[in-house]
Amino acid sequence: MYTAKGTLNRDAQIRQYSPLVKKLAHHMIAKLPASVEVDDLIQVGMMGLTEALARFEPSQGVQFETFASQRIRGAMIDELRGGDWMSRGSRKSQKEIEQAVHRLEHRLQRAPMESEIAAELDMPLDEYQELLAKVRGTQLVYLEDISGGDDGDDYLDRHVAMADADPVHILGDARMRAALVEAIKNLPEREQYIMSMYYEHDMNLKEIAAVLGVTESRICQLHSQSIARLRSRLRDH
Repeated sequence: MYTAKGTLNRDAQIRQYSPLVKKLAHHMIAKLPASVEVDDLIQVGMMGLTEALARFEPSQGVQFETFASQRIRGAMIDELRGGDWMSRGSRKSQKEIEQAVHRLEHRLQRAPMESEIAAELDMPLDEYQELLAKVRGTQLVYLEDISGGDDGDDYLDRHVAMADADPVHILGDARMRAALVEAIKNLPEREQYIMSMYYEHDMNLKEIAAVLGVTESRICQLHSQSIARLRSRLRDH
C-alpha cells in the first residue's frame, strides 16, 4: 500500500476498496426507481471513497471501512438529492399496491397471488409486473410508521439512508418485531428466500437472481411485492 518513497499508494487503496463502492451501490439501487443507473451511483461513490481516503485519521478510533461506507453513501445520497429521483406518481403507486394487497388478504384470508393483485388494481399481469419494477424504491419501514411524520419531509433520507440499517433494528417495538417475523413466515416460499438472502445475508439483487436462476428484473419485482405484503401486515400492528 506504499510507494517506493514510503508514502501511501492512493491508487492501490482505491483499487482495494472499489468493491465496497460497488456493493453499496448495488444495495442502494434496489431501493430506487429504474431511472437511476447503478453505474452513476458507483461513479459518485468512487468520489466519496477518494474523499474518505483523504480525510481518514486512524486516531479517530474507527475502522476505515466503516468511515468510508458513511462517506460513500453520503456522496450517493447527495447526488440523488440533486435530481427528481422519485416522482409523486411512483410514491402513489407504491401505496396503491400495498392497499390492494391489504384488501385481498382480508378478503381471501391468505397471501394473494400476483395475478390477483393485478386484477385488484384493474391491470394486466405484465403491466403490474412493470409497475413493480418502477416502484422498487418501496422500503420495508418508513420513518412515519414509527414517528407519525408527514410524507413530504426529506423523503430521500427516510427511504435510502434508513434503508442501510437493519430493518428489524429500526422497528424498536418488540410487538412490531414479532409481527415482522411472523409476516415473513407467511410470505410465499420464493419471496421468503429473497427476503432472507437480501436482508439476512446482505446479497444484492443480481446475486439473488443467480441463486434462483431468474433475471435480476424478476427479483426486483418480487422484492417490491414482498415489501408490499409485509407493510400490509404491519399496518395491523
